Amino acid sequence: MEQNLLMERPNEGGRGHQENENGNFGMESLGRCLSSFVDEGSTESHRFYLSRRTVLEMLKDRGYSVPSSEIDISLQDFRGVYGQNPDIELLKFSATHISDPSKRMLVIFCGSGVVKVGMIRLITFQITDRDSLTGLILVLQNNITSQAMKALDLFKFKIEIFQSRSSLIMLLVLDGGLVCPQITDLLVNITKHILKPKHQVLSEQAKQRLLKKYSIEEKQLPRILKKDAISRYYGLERGQVVKVTYDGDITGSHVTYRCVW
Repeated sequence: MEQNLLMERPNEGGRGHQENENGNFGMESLGRCLSSFVDEGSTESHRFYLSRRTVLEMLKDRGYSVPSSEIDISLQDFRGVYGQNPDIELLKFSATHISDPSKRMLVIFCGSGVVKVGMIRLITFQITDRDSLTGLILVLQNNITSQAMKALDLFKFKIEIFQSRSSLIMLLVLDGGLVCPQITDLLVNITKHILKPKHQVLSEQAKQRLLKKYSIEEKQLPRILKKDAISRYYGLERGQVVKVTYDGDITGSHVTYRCVW
């Protein structure tokens, strides 16, 4: 008896795909081709797009005025504005704090070469309205020399340096001292990780109410290091307190407080 050469093979969802006599599935049953998901643009533009978006989100979470349209811009639209090889000068932007307009943060992206003293001097000349600036974030793609680090002492405001590479970013903070810890990649916003609890920075007034409520001193609170990734993300200083809210199947729902140390 002649066998039917058209068979239906069930999949995990209980539905079947039609298989022809050559053992091939019809394209209509497979849906969209995987090749359509491949990014054909430059890696450099994609890296700048992700890094810039994370910095924008970071500043917004710190209380700075950042338009949602800047954060939500698609990769395609980003490339339409900045191109496949973005001009780092065009990526520069500044943001003003919502509750304290006197606080202004400037973000500068540096080129792919090693950052030397000459580059720091050039950045110094590029900064306008220096007196109104309270913070500077430099996003580097390469190493920075020790002489260049010393040149940063000329700035009178806090400097945060994100040294961005393909898989590693260093953060250097100069403000009465130098810290060089490794942090999470700017390509990913660590606060959006599904396993990361929610962190809320308390104001000084909220901190004092907390200490009064439990009749404790600042040093009695659980600690979070200043070099912790969350502390660096929010730009926290020693003595600030964060409210940490856990909500998961493993940890359960509870709240704790941590003091930056």
